Amino acid sequence: MTTETTAAVAAVASVSTHILDTSVGRPAAQVAVRLAARGGRDARWQALGGSATDADGRCKDLPALPEGTTHVRLDFAVEEYFENKPASEPESEPGNKPVKNQAEAQQDAPANRDSGAAPVFFPEVAITFAVSPGEHYHVPLLLNPFGYSVYRGS
Repeated sequence: MTTETTAAVAAVASVSTHILDTSVGRPAAQVAVRLAARGGRDARWQALGGSATDADGRCKDLPALPEGTTHVRLDFAVEEYFENKPASEPESEPGNKPVKNQAEAQQDAPANRDSGAAPVFFPEVAITFAVSPGEHYHVPLLLNPFGYSVYRGS
């Protein structure tokens, strides 16, 4: 790499993320993540591509941000994760029937459990944040079927 190329790469912000499923205390694998960027508050979003989390819940191959990026959006497709995720079997007790999936296992609110409502309250999570050139932004998502939290990690 030339000095000029190295300086240009250093002037661009970078992004990484990972997801922890707090309902089971484990990483969330195979969650689709899409990345978009824009160069100003009034600019249009530019889809940059995406990836999926690995077994450790991390997205290690998100696309690079273009020069001039000021805002980034990460879109997490969590509904499919909760619908397809195998639930751990309950302890073997007479009369216990297997749980269909983790989201259903987490439903303890009678209004949701008995109404036939969707098993995932947030089918997707979109996180938008501002970036500065040359900075790295690690954005962990703490997830469960009925809530989520994000923060700027390190």
